[in-house]
Amino acid sequence: MNEIQTSQVATTQEAEATESRFDTARRRVGLLLGPAVFLLVLATPFEQLTPEAHRLAAVTSLVIIFWTTEALPLPVTALLGPALAVMLQVAPVREALAPFANPLIFLFIGSFILAQALFVHRVNERIAYGVLSWKFVGARPTRILVAYGALAAFLSAWMSNTATAAMLVPIGLSLIAFMEKEGKMPKNYGTALMLMTAYGCSRGGMATPVGTPPNLIAIGMLSEQLDVRISFVEWMVIAAPITVVLMVIVFFYLNWVGQTGVKEVPGADLIITERKTALGPWKRGEVNALIACGVTVILWVGPGLLPLLLGREHAVTQAVLSAIPESVAALTGAVLLFALPISKTQRTTLTWKQAAQIDWGTILLFGGGLALGTMAGSSGLARAVGEGITSLVPTNEVVTLTFAAALFTVVLSETMSNTAATNIAIPIVISIALAMEVNPMVPAIAAGLAASIAVVLPVSTPPNAIVYASGRVPIIQMVKYGLLMDAVGVVLVPTLVLIMMQMTGQANLF
Repeated sequence: MNEIQTSQVATTQEAEATESRFDTARRRVGLLLGPAVFLLVLATPFEQLTPEAHRLAAVTSLVIIFWTTEALPLPVTALLGPALAVMLQVAPVREALAPFANPLIFLFIGSFILAQALFVHRVNERIAYGVLSWKFVGARPTRILVAYGALAAFLSAWMSNTATAAMLVPIGLSLIAFMEKEGKMPKNYGTALMLMTAYGCSRGGMATPVGTPPNLIAIGMLSEQLDVRISFVEWMVIAAPITVVLMVIVFFYLNWVGQTGVKEVPGADLIITERKTALGPWKRGEVNALIACGVTVILWVGPGLLPLLLGREHAVTQAVLSAIPESVAALTGAVLLFALPISKTQRTTLTWKQAAQIDWGTILLFGGGLALGTMAGSSGLARAVGEGITSLVPTNEVVTLTFAAALFTVVLSETMSNTAATNIAIPIVISIALAMEVNPMVPAIAAGLAASIAVVLPVSTPPNAIVYASGRVPIIQMVKYGLLMDAVGVVLVPTLVLIMMQMTGQANLF
């Protein structure tokens, strides 16, 4: 290890130690502040609130502080909220815990199991090496950067962005090491390639409902609180073009960040070819995993096209959507993994032990946030909060609220998990919209998408944390380059949401 590498390792270790101390201090503050605020809210009279709404306000304050400071693990806090609400008689236990059985919970479970199958059988790696080995890409740094980013975005649209980042970072690091050695590449190219992982995964996840939890949180909140149904295809019609626009900007931006002055690094393409060859021919498990995912996507997209072709109220549309909702489609694909054999010795494509390794924490976090949002609506707390905030806002235009919702969610997401941030932001946004008597769909969707554009700090998104842990992107550079991306996203996301929803007829805004 040379002196430069030693210095990089030391800097990374120092940064990690500083971050660890900050996290410890933040948790301690949360453990003290949360209960104190909880008791303060309970003791303070709020005449405009019902007794149930008053007690729920205290519970919600505690949950928000615990989520913000991570005083307890996020899923544990998500369980604590409904439990306290039941004990304080905000709602009966059946009502408080019913959101944990919301159909979207099972959409999470099914899609997570499908993604786990792709990961176990290394289908994602095969796709990655297949794309990067295209002749068009070759050994040109610029084309590698673009292909790498497109790959990150595509994979993250259909599977966990955390799993995608974890898979792509080692590939990127091996490419960087070779190219810096053989092509005398500047370090800024390595920085750009790692940031492409974080930005591509985050923005790619926006394209489909299953791409990232904030998307399903937005869909779930609209369904629970407003009885508004957004199908798989309807979400993609809005979000996929936004993802494409954002990724084009990312390509140009990071190509500028990673300028090399080198047109080609001979041998860079051979590394990818060697890795691809090492995977060998397609195996039965890989094929089965693709079959299960293919069936699921067909069941997601096929029925989802009917509202666009026939209208949501058409009898055929209603019949198909009620028979094959997105959650059932995901579960069908997941069940196929346990029905398709690999060999005589392994009779299933995925074992239950493998399937059980999915991210249950995110599922619980979603359920807890949905439970608090539902109780906020039924108790009257949401409306009271909306009316209180509205009285301080000088305008009641949906456009203004949409931009404010995006900014609010991005700020929250920079300091905490974007899943937790969305659970906090969207109920508030919906309540404000209802109090203003404007369409809540637009700002709620903008808030859900905006949760994925926060890329300034390692804590903002799991891909950011993975990239930071690689040691190739110091915290100063992550902040420096991420701030511009945040600023662009805060302007573009609400603008494009407004345009797309107007164009698709889902909201008459003007």
